[in-house]
Amino acid sequence: MGKKRVMVPAEDVDLSAVKYQHEAIQAPHLTGLKFKLFVKLLETPLVGPLIISHLKKENKIVELLQKTVIPEAPMYKPEYPPQEPEPGVVVVDEDGKPEDRVELAMNCLPPYNSASCWNEDLASPFRYWKIRDYAHAYRSQFVTPSMVAEKIISVIEEFNKKDPPMPLLISFDAEEVRKQAAASTKRFEEGSPISILDGIFISIKDDIDLYPHPSKGGTTWMHEVRPVEEDAVSVSRLRCCGVIFVGKANMHEFGMGTTGNNPNYGTTRNPHALDRYTGGSSSGPAAIVASGLCSAALGTDGGGSIRIPSSLCGVVGLKTTYGRTNIRGSLCDHGTVAIIGPIASSVEDVMLVYAAILGSNPADRISLNPSPPCLPNLSSCDGADALGSLRLGKYTAWFNDVQSTDVSDTCEDMLNLLSKTHGCEMVEIVIPEMQEMRTAHLLSIGSEFMQSLIPDIEDGKGVRLNYDSRTSVALFRSFSASDYIAAQCLRRRLMYHHMEIFKKVDVIVTPTTGMTAPKIPSGALSYGETNLQVTGYLMRFVVAANLLGFPAISIPVGYDKQGLPIGLQLIGRPWGEATLLRLASAVEELYAKPKKRPASFYDVLKTK
Repeated sequence: MGKKRVMVPAEDVDLSAVKYQHEAIQAPHLTGLKFKLFVKLLETPLVGPLIISHLKKENKIVELLQKTVIPEAPMYKPEYPPQEPEPGVVVVDEDGKPEDRVELAMNCLPPYNSASCWNEDLASPFRYWKIRDYAHAYRSQFVTPSMVAEKIISVIEEFNKKDPPMPLLISFDAEEVRKQAAASTKRFEEGSPISILDGIFISIKDDIDLYPHPSKGGTTWMHEVRPVEEDAVSVSRLRCCGVIFVGKANMHEFGMGTTGNNPNYGTTRNPHALDRYTGGSSSGPAAIVASGLCSAALGTDGGGSIRIPSSLCGVVGLKTTYGRTNIRGSLCDHGTVAIIGPIASSVEDVMLVYAAILGSNPADRISLNPSPPCLPNLSSCDGADALGSLRLGKYTAWFNDVQSTDVSDTCEDMLNLLSKTHGCEMVEIVIPEMQEMRTAHLLSIGSEFMQSLIPDIEDGKGVRLNYDSRTSVALFRSFSASDYIAAQCLRRRLMYHHMEIFKKVDVIVTPTTGMTAPKIPSGALSYGETNLQVTGYLMRFVVAANLLGFPAISIPVGYDKQGLPIGLQLIGRPWGEATLLRLASAVEELYAKPKKRPASFYDVLKTK
């Protein structure tokens, strides 16, 4: 029997003695028939539990949860002290109409000349069309939503014929898209568009309800046990603004993976390199935005699932504070780590979609007591002062724990630019107990996953999951009630450590991922893949925002030597979305180099 470890209270931890430890995950990398055989062994009585027990000991899960005395009480969902108001912001009415919030967000944006952008020479450097470009084209009658819809439909239908399959969407109805586009076109003809989002094409991740489409969560069967009868709250708010929904975007099955691999329907490819993963689990949402087919998408993020694919695909992804958006009507609507958030090609488009969907549910308003939602006033001169006063926290040893120095160097260059241009102060920080944080997150998300699915698994649906998910189920089944409570005690400790850091800094800065888009092994397409070393690099920097509920955003800041996108992550104080959006907008503006046109890109607005 090993000796038990006794942790001192969080407030007594000596930060000067903290040494950063690289995470070395001990687990096999398997694809194809070897992976299939491994899963069969995991599900075999006696043998399976022995394998899981060995893996848990090798990765110190047993030591951290069962052989450690944790003095803190459990924290079952994020709890925050009252926060100071953010400077240079506009307060938003979360009980008002979504279209009114979007108009307010529009008024916060800096001036932009859509006409000059529309008239640019085709030889100009690559850029994504913004939502304001679409609105200008519609109002100027250069194109109609119906004309754009036909281009999108033809591309989606072409994607659906590819072999091997690599669909962007799991559920798609061309006639439904045409119907929405015709209604939007009519509103523009009558001179009465609902909002700047009227006629804007958006895709919805397959774990968020979009009526009349089924919500399968990337599985082959979820829609059989959970019919969709209405839109999710976030989808309903976008529909009020005149958005056109193209369908349900592909995803890693049940969101339980970081690559986007999905043998059930085919694996979505990274638009920058079709032999590479998009990242996950919001693979389809990030890829459809990066390929130019949609201005924005909604994803979910329980373990980096918005930020990871946004980083790998070179787009912007916002993970909001836990409870800032209402997640009712999603497959993760009873958890404590996941949120619904926007993905778009620019910070301003993320801000417009965020303005539409924000608003806590009544229960969260009571339990979380959120600060009023705010937007940064980017059209005001006060913004420069707000930027200059920001203190950015960087834990250097963690920041540099990446697979390639291309990632850390590119992110470091952007931080230097921020300091030089806006006077942001860089502050060295130390974050203790990183391994405990990863373990507590794994226990939390895994237990919530099992709680929501166990009736269906016991009813025989478990064998219809793909092998990746079945591996997760085998691990998650082994968690005990005492393991779960220990993880929640760690959550309270880690919240204390981070709130102490936020007394010294306004934002924590990291690369979004520890590597750029990984290659897809050929054997992974049919049976899936388990590669926890890659998972470790992809999740290296994302977990705190999920376990502790903080807002975070990924912004593209460059490319590695192979031309693959690199993202910078900003992690904010609770309810501090406005500060993140302001800083992200500054980062976007400072990135002066031309963006690379993705290998798979479609200009559905202007080209004939």
